[in-house]
Amino acid sequence: MMLLLLDALPPQTTRGTIHRLLMQVGGIDRQKIGGIEVKGRSALVQVPEPWGPRLVKSLDGARLGNQNIRASLRSDPGASDAAADFPKVGPEDHFTRLTRLLDMEGDAAAKQAAAMARRFQGSEAERTGTSLVDLVMRDSRAGLGGRVLAVFAKRTHRANLPWTRLDTGSPVVLSRQDGTDDSWRGVVSRREAGTIEVAFSTWPDADDDGTLFRIDASTDEIARERQKQAMKRAASATGDRLAQMRKVLLGEKEATFRATPEWRPLDTSLNDSQKEAVAHALSAYDVAILHGPPGTGKTRTVVELIRQSVLRGQKVIACAPSNSAVDTLFERLLAAGEKAVRLGHPARVLPALREHTLDLMVENHRDVQVARKLVREAYALREKAAKQRRTRMSREERREMRAEASDLIAEARRIEAVVVEHILDSATVLCATLTGVDSELIGKRRFDLAVIDEACQCTEPACWIPLLRTEKVVLAGDHCQLPPTIVSAEAAAEGFGVSLLERLADSSGDQLLKRLDVQYRMHEAIMEFSSREFYESTLLADDSVAHHLLCELEGVATNDMTSSPLLFIDTAGARCEEEQEPDGESRRNPQEATLVVDFVKQLLEAGLDPKQLAVIAPYSAQVRLLRSRLDVVGLEIDSVDGFQGREKEAVIISLVRSNPKQEIGFLSDVRRMNVALTRARRRLIVVADSATIGSNPFYGRLLEHFEKAGAYRTAWEFL
Repeated sequence: MMLLLLDALPPQTTRGTIHRLLMQVGGIDRQKIGGIEVKGRSALVQVPEPWGPRLVKSLDGARLGNQNIRASLRSDPGASDAAADFPKVGPEDHFTRLTRLLDMEGDAAAKQAAAMARRFQGSEAERTGTSLVDLVMRDSRAGLGGRVLAVFAKRTHRANLPWTRLDTGSPVVLSRQDGTDDSWRGVVSRREAGTIEVAFSTWPDADDDGTLFRIDASTDEIARERQKQAMKRAASATGDRLAQMRKVLLGEKEATFRATPEWRPLDTSLNDSQKEAVAHALSAYDVAILHGPPGTGKTRTVVELIRQSVLRGQKVIACAPSNSAVDTLFERLLAAGEKAVRLGHPARVLPALREHTLDLMVENHRDVQVARKLVREAYALREKAAKQRRTRMSREERREMRAEASDLIAEARRIEAVVVEHILDSATVLCATLTGVDSELIGKRRFDLAVIDEACQCTEPACWIPLLRTEKVVLAGDHCQLPPTIVSAEAAAEGFGVSLLERLADSSGDQLLKRLDVQYRMHEAIMEFSSREFYESTLLADDSVAHHLLCELEGVATNDMTSSPLLFIDTAGARCEEEQEPDGESRRNPQEATLVVDFVKQLLEAGLDPKQLAVIAPYSAQVRLLRSRLDVVGLEIDSVDGFQGREKEAVIISLVRSNPKQEIGFLSDVRRMNVALTRARRRLIVVADSATIGSNPFYGRLLEHFEKAGAYRTAWEFL
């Protein structure tokens, strides 16, 4: 027997209801159903092994009462392994391995967070960028689709918050600083200079205005569980479209393509390679890859593909690993007039887009206003019944009053469910993060097309969540840029950082992949090195950007700092040694930071707007050092990861490493360097020690590139 888990059940679901559900919707005979244990809104059911996958397929997302339930399989209670219920043969071997690595990664992330909390207290905790301490609650109110919004600030009046990685959409845990066990999970909904606002599902308790809190970054266990359940479904699929897709995506069957259908671009500004990529994706029967090198208009091309699919009457689900990437697609689709709906916590969505989230569309619907009135009436009746216990009102009258209140609440829930179904049915495109695709919300809906944007920045398990419910998938991204961030060194060593897109691109060659080849960001001298190193010299700079310079911007003077695209400052022999950050493990280079500060000042003095300039350093300690020395409003200083998918008119890169052993650490991850080198539009300045980095072949070729361009200078000229 197997254990079938039914979750998100309506309140007071009975064993009899579950029996009827299994027989009428699942199609199983009553005699084959084993024991049923109901606990709250969940139930565990014993079913014969051959029936497990079939019941999950039939019941996951099915309607029961006024809501969609969730169904999944659970391991045998006696199993010691999280993946024990996977067969050990066939395609399941792939998913068994991914499940093990996903658990390994989750454990490593939890241990890292716990170690940070133990190691750093007080202001030291804030240096990590994942914690804020000594906070008081300034305000709390209802908002964001019925959630609770609480605003926190430093207890010192008007003190600004320190630099932090806790940004809008970050999952966090709020706890009391006095060491009590109380804690509340939430999501950062807004961050300003002196305050941080967090959305909770329940009210956090504060004894008085002086209660001190701390906020820490949190792992997302719900996301991990959804990935594991998706892989179980994929592994056990037989005789359906998911099973066919699995064979293609695991290389057991070749992907097929139809003749390219006739189509006319809705976006008339598309170039030839963008049109070819859209046509390639439209003709795919199973899977296609849209390869978008830096600045080549990948998002524009993906939006065109989605619009063409909608034009053909298809339903589309558009996903990405991060909320910011989903919002970029979502915003473009809304601007194009598509009926797109954003799924997910409203706090994780850009403020300008929140009115188009499912939560707030439901909340603002006129029928739901009626439902809210019913709920208020129900609570008033329950309160009245409670107050009448000591009066002459009979027990029967009080029972009837409570029953009437229950009926009102049930009717309110029914109205809300109908509104949700109507909004989802009316949408042509649903937009969500990969792990935000929730069966409880979406039900049994299937899609003609799933688009996964930035597909190289997530591990493969997350991709299988939307893959469960689509006829075909298009993966968009660039496997020559940032890979997924992996905490577990062991999982990384076993290949957990290889994305689904990268795996397919490596195994299928050019069959699945179409590359965009015209870029609209960089001066051709900035583009040339990356084009040669990563894209077989196939990139072309559009005429609009091929020769543009800083000095051509309005208000920017013409001088040595603004009239050429490239500059490399060699610190070799200039006493710019790296050092380990005190009380930390990251690296910094104070003398190199001095050079960077000087170049920033020169560019600003030439008239460049701080918002048009960025400083990038691969080490967090150097980022912190530069931020402490450059307090300039609008100037962005961040790690390489923080600038993925973004651009600035001018970029200064500080590579930090300078040592006699020629150790370059994770500078050896050249894909990250590809990101750093391709963020600049008109001016790229690199500060580094050639004696340290030059022994690496990649950086040796980078040095040659700057020398051939006449852009090589020594630090002695500036110190």
